[in-house]
Amino acid sequence: MSVPQNGCRLKNPLAPDWLKTPTDLNLLSERIWPASVKRDGTGEMQIGGVGVGELASKYGTPLYVIDEDEFRNRLNLLSRAFSTPARDLGVNVRMYYAAKALLTTEIARWVHQEGYSIDVASGGELAVALAAGFEGAKIGMHGNNKSLSEISRAVSNGVNSIVIDSELEIERIASIAESNSVIQGVRLRVNSGVHASTHDFLATAREDQKFGVPIEQVESLVETIRSHSSLRFLGLHSHIGSQIFVVDGFIEAARRLLELHAKLLGNGEVPELNLGGGFGIAYVENEKPINIKELAQRIISNVASISAELGINPPNLCFEPGRIIAGPSGVTLYNVGTLKDVEVTANGKTAIRRYVSVDGGMSDNLRSSLYGAEYSASLASRATAAEPVLARVVGKHCESGDIVVNNAYLPSDMAINELIAVPATGAYCYSLASNYNYLGRPPIASVRGGESRLLVRGETEQDMLARDEGYRTELIDES
Repeated sequence: MSVPQNGCRLKNPLAPDWLKTPTDLNLLSERIWPASVKRDGTGEMQIGGVGVGELASKYGTPLYVIDEDEFRNRLNLLSRAFSTPARDLGVNVRMYYAAKALLTTEIARWVHQEGYSIDVASGGELAVALAAGFEGAKIGMHGNNKSLSEISRAVSNGVNSIVIDSELEIERIASIAESNSVIQGVRLRVNSGVHASTHDFLATAREDQKFGVPIEQVESLVETIRSHSSLRFLGLHSHIGSQIFVVDGFIEAARRLLELHAKLLGNGEVPELNLGGGFGIAYVENEKPINIKELAQRIISNVASISAELGINPPNLCFEPGRIIAGPSGVTLYNVGTLKDVEVTANGKTAIRRYVSVDGGMSDNLRSSLYGAEYSASLASRATAAEPVLARVVGKHCESGDIVVNNAYLPSDMAINELIAVPATGAYCYSLASNYNYLGRPPIASVRGGESRLLVRGETEQDMLARDEGYRTELIDES
């Protein structure tokens, strides 16, 4: 890349408008990296006080690295952000960690230790929460297609609340609760019709989609819920989407649900209102999500003012953050395998894009392929004074869409077998991981105070073959 007389680097014409040409490739923005990420005297990246070389040597690559302090600090930040203004309003706030973002037994223990409840969406997630020591009273269950066995397991373990997603589920949950001689707490998920400003796949309150019941049906369905002595109606539930940067959608959803809430008070108690999660994070430098304290304050203050307009006491509130806790706490390490310069012509200009192939790909981070999500990347092994080149970090799978980082500037002197790091990968990377091309899912390691430990071991070929009945038959026949 050429440098003009004024010292400013020329932008590669293939780069998107939002991607700035860096002046120093060694800098690590606090907006997208965990607070503990630093470079030591040699320029090697340290995460939680542990060098990336040591992590790669000990656990292999690709490797999910979770900064435990970052994760715990974000749990506490979210809790304080919502509970402080709620306390001034005279209502309680219950925080549920959204397990779908990232879940292991150890991470669930961190969540439990920091005073959170946990939100699960399957029998498997429930099993992990129980194994981690969560009591049923601190578990909520979601899902649009909960099986009878999943409902039964939730009820028998004393799960605090089950979110009803359709009329059919009312009878199912009521029957199972009655057979267990318990009164089961339930919420009703409402499709508020609020169109969140996010990717279509992440907007979960639009009319034409699978979640929730229409506003028009809420009153009659709540009446049905209340007709069952084995059910206790806790309140309404809303989740407008994920990776949302503006507060307006949450406020509008709160208004629509509070109007329903006020009507429902005429025939019985409605102790809570659950406004879900979906709070966005920065994946690249130009993204500027709203400050969480400001977001919480605006949501709570609007709940207060809308309640006053309606002449009701504000309800106790529940929230379900996940991405905003797990995402910024994670960094993925990859080993560089091949480098390839490709000449590309776009918009009448020809330029070079460097393809950096790594030892993972869409099997460990599906979001780029699934949503076109953008990520950042940095050379982690060392510092560099080299010129930046426009790069695309790609995986080793048999797909042209196997992209880890679509657009990034990386150093021109980067070599094979060096490590690169991709930040903000704590949420929905391990959760969505697969065995495509028979690659084992990577291990997860946590770091804290200069030490690391393994949370989940990486899958081996033997692990995958062990589930293959044909392979097992061959072994038996040969023996």
